[in-house]
Amino acid sequence: MPKVKQQIIQIIQALPEDVTVDDVMAELYFKLQVDAGLKELDEEKGIPHEEVEKRMSKWLTK
Repeated sequence: MPKVKQQIIQIIQALPEDVTVDDVMAELYFKLQVDAGLKELDEEKGIPHEEVEKRMSKWLTK
């Protein structure tokens, strides 16, 4: 796995040339949140799909 600095460089290089600082920050924050979620899943701290459906059924109607 590439080092953090290299990952950040790759993320920024993939962005369009007219990118703003806010765009860069949003992209890095998104990666941070995805990585945190994946870590939770690896540690089996996630919520099973059935439980999510049960919780969401209060708000969603079919």
